[in-house]
Amino acid sequence: MTVTPKDDATKVRPDAGVSVAAAQGRITSVKVTAADGTKVAGDLSDDGASWKNTAHLAPAATYTVKVVAEGADGVATSVTSTFKTLRPAGFAGASLQPSDGWVVGVGMPVVVTFDSTVKNRAKVEKALRVTATPAVEGAWRWTGSRQVQWRPKEFWKTGTKVKVVADLKGVEVSPGVWGKRTRTADFEIGSAMVSTVDIAAHTMTVRRNGKVVKVIPVTTGKPGLATRNGTKVIISRETTHRMDAATTGVSQDSPEYYNLVVKYAMRLTWSGEFVHAAPWSVGSQGRANVSHGCTGMSTANAAWIFQHSKVGDVVKYVHGSRKLEDGNGYTAWNMSFDRWANA
Repeated sequence: MTVTPKDDATKVRPDAGVSVAAAQGRITSVKVTAADGTKVAGDLSDDGASWKNTAHLAPAATYTVKVVAEGADGVATSVTSTFKTLRPAGFAGASLQPSDGWVVGVGMPVVVTFDSTVKNRAKVEKALRVTATPAVEGAWRWTGSRQVQWRPKEFWKTGTKVKVVADLKGVEVSPGVWGKRTRTADFEIGSAMVSTVDIAAHTMTVRRNGKVVKVIPVTTGKPGLATRNGTKVIISRETTHRMDAATTGVSQDSPEYYNLVVKYAMRLTWSGEFVHAAPWSVGSQGRANVSHGCTGMSTANAAWIFQHSKVGDVVKYVHGSRKLEDGNGYTAWNMSFDRWANA
């Protein structure tokens, strides 16, 4: 029998794999186990002549291979070998959004964020899987050097169950930098909350599962600080949020400076657009746009929309003049699926 890597091999690449070949007879059992007890899955050929691992190896790990084969004469033979995978220059970690157990809105993309630059994008994409029940068509797109997102062709359907696997253990994400762990997340798609903010008419029309359930008077960004047009997705929700204009580059001596705590804040862009309670502008809500770019409404209306919303819900902005920048939030829905999938 031939076992690869050979016994006592060191600095083995995790993606080199483990294989066993029998020149005569049949392989009856192969066990590949890491020092920490992790077992490596594999497939045995129909004729019993070869075995190959199907699960990734981890970097900086020691593995033991135990093989049992049966010769043509019926006599069992066993072979044991040990090898070590290379210790990389660095390890790459990744986080998944949505997190395990979440219920999200119909516009939520799958977001994989790495803690270092990814240069081997094709290898990484092969290690990422999105499985939906019922099945949906979708595609990955890199939104930066450290992030890749997956979106379905159309908005998710309510009730869809989704499983994400980032099988990055043993994947060289950049030269000398390897993934060490496999991440998974299971989440579900909740009710279809899709709101439309008419910037010119100063209204937010809220639809649940296609039916209008509420029309809310709002105010959006005033001239010079206009709210962006486009399809946005709720990124996060906070019952209270401190808004300090200094974080957006406004100096404290500017007449546009503000620093206050708002209620029922739901983030839509990384640049600082939120939907939130703005009791100070109730007189302008439904009549004029007077905010610094956020969508303001009465405290009662903000409490209502907050209670009925979740991360991943869609908020479409229409009849505005300022364009939403690609990547300023979850902006996947502002381009065609063909463009998304073929970037």
